[in-house]
Amino acid sequence: MKKDKEDMRKSYKRSDFATLERGKFFAEVAEGTSVVLLEPEVAKAFPTSKAVNEALSDLLALTEKTARLTRRSTKTRLKAENTD
Repeated sequence: MKKDKEDMRKSYKRSDFATLERGKFFAEVAEGTSVVLLEPEVAKAFPTSKAVNEALSDLLALTEKTARLTRRSTKTRLKAENTD
């Protein structure tokens, strides 16, 4: 059962809400977070923030490992091209 917008608890007073500051903690919250919209099929595969973070961390680790291999193979390939 929905309450009417004008229906407040009796313990609340309108005067209590006059001093509220909108967005008071917005900067602190926004500083440590990034909101990303996922495609529906991706969201099914990664249903939680933890799952997304683990997958991306693993991908970054794999990228760092393969980047070192790529750099070596590029140098080797360039040497081979220069000797031909």
